[in-house]
Amino acid sequence: MQRLVERLLVFVGQEGCTDAEFDAMAAEVFAFQYEHGETFRRFCQRRGVTPRRVSGWRDIPAVPISGFKETTLSCMSPAECERVFMTSGTTRADVKGRNHHPTIELWDLSMRRNFAQRFMHTRERTPMLTLFPDEKELPNSSLARYLSLAARTFGTQGSRSWVSAKHGLVVDGFCDALKQAVERGESVAVLGATFSFVHLLDAMASRGLAFQLPPGSRLLDTGGYKGQARELPPDDFYDALARAFGVPRNLCINMYGMTELSSQFYDAGNAVVPSVKSGPHWIRTRVLDPLTGRERPPGERGVLAHCDLANFNSAVAILTEDMGVAVDGGFLLLGRVEGAEAKGCSLAVQEFLEAARP
Repeated sequence: MQRLVERLLVFVGQEGCTDAEFDAMAAEVFAFQYEHGETFRRFCQRRGVTPRRVSGWRDIPAVPISGFKETTLSCMSPAECERVFMTSGTTRADVKGRNHHPTIELWDLSMRRNFAQRFMHTRERTPMLTLFPDEKELPNSSLARYLSLAARTFGTQGSRSWVSAKHGLVVDGFCDALKQAVERGESVAVLGATFSFVHLLDAMASRGLAFQLPPGSRLLDTGGYKGQARELPPDDFYDALARAFGVPRNLCINMYGMTELSSQFYDAGNAVVPSVKSGPHWIRTRVLDPLTGRERPPGERGVLAHCDLANFNSAVAILTEDMGVAVDGGFLLLGRVEGAEAKGCSLAVQEFLEAARP
């Protein structure tokens, strides 16, 4: 395992890769998972796929994302893993998906490299106000790790979270911090879960508060609403953010990620929605027909499947339950699957569970 991790650290750390280099690295990760992941191997065998038959990333069977809830997908013993990230359990509260990480080093590098390029751009550090509990409170949350790592790596002194698992959103303290930033003329970054921003917008409106943050300030939301009591259409949401914080919509960035992956996707702002999402050179995306597994051409709706080389211990390729369309530069995220696509995903899950049984 250590040799593979070292090779992946170099791969993620380089400036880019060719298609051939990505295919070769994907085949190497697949061979490792095929050898050491019993459940994954049986699934691949059922599909008639072995390392000898994989010449590139598109040949790797995508594990349905629900498989992370139904079985343990880990090449290493869970007891030997440094971190285990768990899903929020909003779909099935009694069952949480788990992604095991024997070492967190590669996950961290993936996050830092991508975040620096897609959110920080040329800045090394900026004051960060976070709208999600710290990872010390939620050690099994990949989002808590993501935001805490962002604040430690890229935030200035005093960057902190304004949400706690015990007490919730500290509205007055957060707003005081924004007021001080405005008075100093210091640009800031506000990062958090989408639903946290919705609660904050409501709290600010009830207090009659709005800010004109200094130029260069930017916002990052992630996670969607996930069954929260109040939802906003995307255009209304980003309009509300722009009004409340005085930040133009092109500096309101959305991050698309999930516990079952080890890398994230970003857009270049939400002046227009849906915005085009794209990832770093170590992750690739296909849009599939879940009934046939065939890739749909650009412009046609399908289910998103991601091949994330940083996800070396569980499943390098996963079939999500998110709808999307392939476009120039990336893909459009269109929400959760429904109708025929949802039925297709259910069948894919059933096939995986049948293959997973000894």
